[in-house]
Amino acid sequence: MENKLPIEITNAQRAQVLTQALPYIKKYYNKLIVIKYGGNAMINEQLKEQVMEDIVLLSLIGVKVVLVHGGGPEITDTLKKIGKQSEFVNGLRVTDKETADVVQMVLAGKINKTLVNMLGLKGARAIGISGLDAQMIKAEMKDSRLGYVGKITEVDVTPINDLLKKGYIPVVSTIACDDKGNVYNINADTAAAYIAGGLQAERLFTMTDIEGILRDKDDKNSLISCIDIKGAEELFNTGVISGGMIPKVECCIEAIHKGVKKVVILDGRVPHELLIEMLTNEGAGTMVVKDMAQEDED
Repeated sequence: MENKLPIEITNAQRAQVLTQALPYIKKYYNKLIVIKYGGNAMINEQLKEQVMEDIVLLSLIGVKVVLVHGGGPEITDTLKKIGKQSEFVNGLRVTDKETADVVQMVLAGKINKTLVNMLGLKGARAIGISGLDAQMIKAEMKDSRLGYVGKITEVDVTPINDLLKKGYIPVVSTIACDDKGNVYNINADTAAAYIAGGLQAERLFTMTDIEGILRDKDDKNSLISCIDIKGAEELFNTGVISGGMIPKVECCIEAIHKGVKKVVILDGRVPHELLIEMLTNEGAGTMVVKDMAQEDED
């Protein structure tokens, strides 16, 4: 990413920026949003700091924020350090018992507590939990070829609601359990969709390493700013949505079916992309809605 010199603005310009954001602050005040953050969008430390700043700012202006995270690249790096090669089938990590232990250690341990600490240092009250806490996320084996990769069977968002009521930002790592004590690796996009649905969130923002849905994957100017479920299904059928975008968009649709009002795919590589989408009239990424015909102006 190209480094640019910071733009100096006057105090009057700062005040103008704040007043222009006021309608959007009012719109989201006391509303609940879920942010899925993970994978390659977490690699750059400077960008990670900025995402945490955005989350703290949103919390301080009265937005109820739940952060759901993954951490695939860091899991891969940790496995490599212990001499274990990562294997994937259809984009999903093959997870034997040893790998499941590493996933639990990295996600519920290092990554989760690092994010909690970063939020705390910026003035937020954050608490890290995983799908194992209070058996919040239950799962079963998705495919025997994948080992301990879970298919979600139940999500109980009570612990998240309890933390929100006490003014905390819940930071959720996406591992799950079953009634036999097995631990499962859960796709973070899927977990975020289930959690956002269970919370009946106003928005689910999924931050990744792509601009959004492109009509032409090689043309950034072909970004689709808004699409409904029917339109997305047409893009599936014509092959416009393909490869790694398929599970991401499927999770967006799953969240809407579960009651989330709107889902936005954001490029986590762009500084303050979350604030640009939420607090300006510019917008960012691709918004997925239930039915375009029923949409009011947003």
